[in-house]
Amino acid sequence: MPVDKTSRRALVIGAAATALALTAGVGIGLAADRDSGPGTSDAKPLTVPAHATGKNGTVIPYGKASAPVTVSVYEDPRCPYCAIFERDLGPTLTSLADSGKVKVEFHMATFLDKRLGGKGSRTALASLGAALNESPALFKKFHTALYAAQPKEETTDTFAGTSELLEIAGKVPGLRTHAFNKAVKEGTYLAWADDVADAFYDSDVTGTPAVKVGDHDITVLDENGKAVGARQFTEEIEAAAAQR
Repeated sequence: MPVDKTSRRALVIGAAATALALTAGVGIGLAADRDSGPGTSDAKPLTVPAHATGKNGTVIPYGKASAPVTVSVYEDPRCPYCAIFERDLGPTLTSLADSGKVKVEFHMATFLDKRLGGKGSRTALASLGAALNESPALFKKFHTALYAAQPKEETTDTFAGTSELLEIAGKVPGLRTHAFNKAVKEGTYLAWADDVADAFYDSDVTGTPAVKVGDHDITVLDENGKAVGARQFTEEIEAAAAQR
C-alpha cells in the first residue's frame, strides 16, 4: 500500500488489509502535511532527551549498543494495530533485546492526530521523550504501558491530557520523578516530538506498525489484522539478519 510523498497524502495504517483499517475508523488516506499538524505552535525550544540517537536525536534506542542486529520499529501512539503488535509481539522483541541478540530502534509517528483529530499522538510521544530522558529501560516500560492503556476505540483522544499520561506513568516504578513530571506537564519534549514525526515521514515506511531489519520487512500482522506467532516473528528477524 504505497504512499504518495509528493502530495504528502495517503499514509496507510498498518500491514492489515484496507477493509480492516476502515473498520477501525482510521482509513487509508491519511494526510501527512508535517506543517499543519495539531498544536505545533505551542512547542517550546527544542530539547532532545538524553539517550536519543540518530540524526538530530530522532531515534529511540533500546537494548545493548553492541548487539549484532538492529530491528527498526515504526509506530504511532494512537495506532490500534500498534497496540496489537505490542501486546502480542512486544514481549518477544523485548526479550531478544534484553538477551543481547538485537537492539531496537523506535521511529515514532503522529499522523493519526491529523486523521482522527486531536493531539494525543504528539503529547504521548513527548511524554515518551521524558521517559527516555530518564533511561531507555524506563522508556520501554512506559511505552509498553501506554499501548496497554490504549482504548479499543479511540474516540476521546485519550492521550491528549497530561494527567492521563502521568496516571499511566504511575504504573511504572521509578518513572514519576520530579524531572519527568515537570517535563510532561510543561511539554518540554513537544518540539522534539515534532522532529521525530518529521523523520518518520522522511522514511520509506508507509504505515504503522512496521518492523524492519535493514531493507527487509518483518511480518507482524496477518491478513486478518492479528499478530503473527512469536516463532514466525523471531525466525523472520533471524533470516533477515543472516542476509545482511
